[in-house]
Amino acid sequence: MHKPGSVAPIVAERATAELPTIPAHVMPHRSAHELLALARRGLIEAAETRSDGQRYATAHLAALRAAAAVLVSRARPTPARRRRPTNVWALLSAVAPELSQWADRFAAGAAKRSAAEAGILRVVSAVEADDLRADAERFVAVVELSLGLPHQPLITARAS
Repeated sequence: MHKPGSVAPIVAERATAELPTIPAHVMPHRSAHELLALARRGLIEAAETRSDGQRYATAHLAALRAAAAVLVSRARPTPARRRRPTNVWALLSAVAPELSQWADRFAAGAAKRSAAEAGILRVVSAVEADDLRADAERFVAVVELSLGLPHQPLITARAS
């Protein structure tokens, strides 16, 4: 509890006002901890998945969840005047410019993820799936550390 005249509420209010804003309709409805837990589970699932397409899609989804954790932590919702298509990777670059290269990497794979989720065969190779899974694991670690959360490496091996 703050004493009358304390500057703590003012500082907190100013800090919140200085956060980047994103349209409220795209703001995740889970906490950063929940999203990162889901991302880590997704990485484990991806490591255990034999299908290249499914492994790619699952790893990409894990990266999306980690990106959403950054948005929840570093942005505040604002009412949108017009609903225009917005993707997580563009929002991530705006909210956390230091993660722009990661955003570009995963944005480039979004079409392949969609095709893999649709069941299109041979849309990704085993190497592409494994590389994306490894990148997603590194990205989750970067996000955890950037949010001041402890990181414990996953102990996973690709299903044979």
